[in-house]
Amino acid sequence: MAPRNQTGISEILLMGFMDESELQPIIFIIFLSLYLITVFGNLLIILVVSSDSHLHSPMYFFLSNLSFVDIYFTSTTIPKMLWNIQTQSKVIPFEGCIIQMYFFTLFAGLDSLILTVMAYDRFEAICHPLRYTVIMNLWFCLLLVLVSWIISALHSLLESLMVLQLSFCPVLEISHFFCELNQMIQLASSDTFLNNLVMYCGAVLLAGISLTGILYSYSKIVSSIHAISCSQGKYKAFSTCASHLSVVSLFYCTSLGVYLSSAATHSSYSSATTSVMYTVVTPMLNPFIYSLRNKDLKKGLKILYRKVTVKGPLVLGLRKCP
Repeated sequence: MAPRNQTGISEILLMGFMDESELQPIIFIIFLSLYLITVFGNLLIILVVSSDSHLHSPMYFFLSNLSFVDIYFTSTTIPKMLWNIQTQSKVIPFEGCIIQMYFFTLFAGLDSLILTVMAYDRFEAICHPLRYTVIMNLWFCLLLVLVSWIISALHSLLESLMVLQLSFCPVLEISHFFCELNQMIQLASSDTFLNNLVMYCGAVLLAGISLTGILYSYSKIVSSIHAISCSQGKYKAFSTCASHLSVVSLFYCTSLGVYLSSAATHSSYSSATTSVMYTVVTPMLNPFIYSLRNKDLKKGLKILYRKVTVKGPLVLGLRKCP
């Protein structure tokens, strides 16, 4: 079949999980449950941080931004997959595929950068506690988040525009349940050397530099904690980093595991299954990790629950008044 320019492509087939017809009802229920838990869990974190004045600090500001990104990160892929299962369709329009790929790359990059910013915040809090409030002021925190958004948006835009320059065969089948950048480049019928170069350079710059920044921050944090003579002080300092360190380990270990397993196998079902780890499972677990290991968030959850339970009966009582 002769290749045709990308402008002639009207739709793409998403093959991930679509070959398991007998398991699709179970897959639908599982993914719907995971998606709802992810959305409501991260939304609850945002509500708790915004409603409790004691949590209006840089650490929780970045945490609420991470929760916001995780909600949209999963929303770029799961709803479309659920819709395809429900309608027994494998089709996504070419334009929709490019849009999905853009936002997926955007929020994946944002996850990495915000985790780096959070590591820097912990570095300043533990290594320079006396000047922490001066350095990590509101405007600087907003600037860090804004720069993260700009870098991720420009990187994602560059990758998407370069994919639009490629040529494809009239019928495309992607072995995932969403449009992934690497999959799109592999399916191109034209030369993809420049696309691969930009993709790998982008991965090194975003993931590599972010991970290096995190490791450097924690090396300094460990040195500072080691210098603390009081064991209680050491525990208190480390406890503020434990949740973030757990999330970082989960994010990078699952992402690395997915791409290593993808390189080792060519099974579409296996590739789609391993992709679930960092597209669904990691964003879902983040709220649980922070809420279970953080006393301040637990207090915030209790305060929010009391506000809701008190406000509910009060509103009902006012409605009964003549």
